Amino acid sequence: MNTIFIIGIAIILGIFGAKIITQIRLPSVVGWLFVGIIFGPSLLKIFDSDLLNQLGFISDITLGLIALLIGLELTIPTLRKLGGGIVTIIFAESLGAFFLVTIATYFLTHNFPLSLLFGAMAPASAPAGTVAVLQEYKAKGTLTSALLTVVGADDALAIIIFTFANGLAKASLAHQSFSAIALFGKPIIEIFLAAGIGSVIGYFFILMFRKTRAIEALLPAIVGTVFICIGLSKYFHISLILSNMMIGVAIVNLRPGLGKRISDNLNWLMPSFYIIFFILAGAHLKLGLLTKLGLIGIVYMICRTVGLMGGAWLGAILGKQPPVIRKYLGLGILSQAGVAVGLAYLVIRELSPFGEQGQNMGSLIISVVAATTVVFEIIGPITTKFAITKAGEIGKLPGKD
Repeated sequence: MNTIFIIGIAIILGIFGAKIITQIRLPSVVGWLFVGIIFGPSLLKIFDSDLLNQLGFISDITLGLIALLIGLELTIPTLRKLGGGIVTIIFAESLGAFFLVTIATYFLTHNFPLSLLFGAMAPASAPAGTVAVLQEYKAKGTLTSALLTVVGADDALAIIIFTFANGLAKASLAHQSFSAIALFGKPIIEIFLAAGIGSVIGYFFILMFRKTRAIEALLPAIVGTVFICIGLSKYFHISLILSNMMIGVAIVNLRPGLGKRISDNLNWLMPSFYIIFFILAGAHLKLGLLTKLGLIGIVYMICRTVGLMGGAWLGAILGKQPPVIRKYLGLGILSQAGVAVGLAYLVIRELSPFGEQGQNMGSLIISVVAATTVVFEIIGPITTKFAITKAGEIGKLPGKD
């Protein structure tokens, strides 16, 4: 059947799925995910693995646009208001999840390399689910600003943590010493490269389009710019989320008026991307994996949740953040998807030289991470909505005039 025809049907069904799910006061994201699950390998098998691989570029484009929107919210006054405490939160929630999962898994398995790698999976988050919920409910306020900052930046720290843990795990398996420079040097260079590329692209965008006001010119210009940044990010193997976020940061802080025009126009474009993105994400979720969770999977989910929420709470206290951030920020960062699964697949490749032991460890990690992703992708948007509701930051409700 024609691929474009299938996508069109999926989008229409996604709209109706969202309408049904919002009737029980759940975010539209959950409805889109369920439509994807129905279309995916778990049920109707309309979206098979080959088709999902072909459509992977749609996910890259959506993540690039989401990262840009995050950056457009990060003005210097907003960051000053949040203060250095937000950095404390990012480190506390990421390291909290890493150490708690690592320690709990070690007590369960007594396998140090395996425990390290499970811990390294825990900090990675999925900004798409959080941002989609914030936009759907037109959230504004201190908690919303903090959430956008955290979900946009913590994946960079997650990659550093993973690189360190992966190197230490391989050294342990091979009974070798390890170099701190080798472990930290590469990810730090990649992060600075991503930030630099995004900032430079953002600056040149301002030079070329700062006087452009017509929507029919401005919108294609920013979409084309995001495409360029995604292409460069994939070529250099750097974070497309961080690089595109820096485009937004550069634009909104150097030309606030231009940043607002871009943000307003993109908000009209994004719903179509959100629907197909989360339908494809849902199609990747294999319900059969839930049977493979086992005790390690349950421990991983509990410890990741406690580590992220507890770390966010502790970081907010140490960073002297307002009560609304202390109480609710942890609920908005539970989603987990592409980055974690991607790191899990990387583990399989990295451990393959270690024979049967490495292959078994890799298979266990990818099975557990893929299975828990099904759960976190569904509950993450729900807890995000709960957080912004309790914080009183919901604007105009969906379907209300």
